[in-house]
Amino acid sequence: MRSKILVSACLMGLKVRYNGSDKKVVAEILTRWQQEGRLVVHCPELAAGLLTPRLPAEIIHGSGDKVLSGCAQVQESDGQDVTAQYVLAGWLAVAAAQAEGCRFALLSDGSPTCGSQYIYDGSFSGVKHPGAGIAATLLRQQGVEVFSEQQLEALIRRVHQYEAQGGE
Repeated sequence: MRSKILVSACLMGLKVRYNGSDKKVVAEILTRWQQEGRLVVHCPELAAGLLTPRLPAEIIHGSGDKVLSGCAQVQESDGQDVTAQYVLAGWLAVAAAQAEGCRFALLSDGSPTCGSQYIYDGSFSGVKHPGAGIAATLLRQQGVEVFSEQQLEALIRRVHQYEAQGGE
């Protein structure tokens, strides 16, 4: 059984980040998995209709779980509340993962959508803190195992383990 993996489009070299850049991860395994049709390349923010480039956005007063419970919001650097668009982005990531049967996700850390180990603190000063973005939170709630680009080796080990156990 070959596992499917949802992967942030920016990690695959697509210039979809807020500033029009990418965060391409160059790894032989990603090239092979893509050739095998195992990767589902997706940008939740573009799927939700956000443009590239766009203003930077950060979660104010919390992380993805707090946004989803209504206790925090996502704001752009100009103060505009874009919470609804980012929540939609998260749910569209879940829909993409479910439609393709993804058991795993490799997401871009730091993003208010895809961050899985850390996000920015909402001050737009470059300060990071432990936490997860909205899509990472929702994917985990739906049983998808989420990894950041810094955890690629852990993802590889987990995929091999999962497949060796017959998908358990």
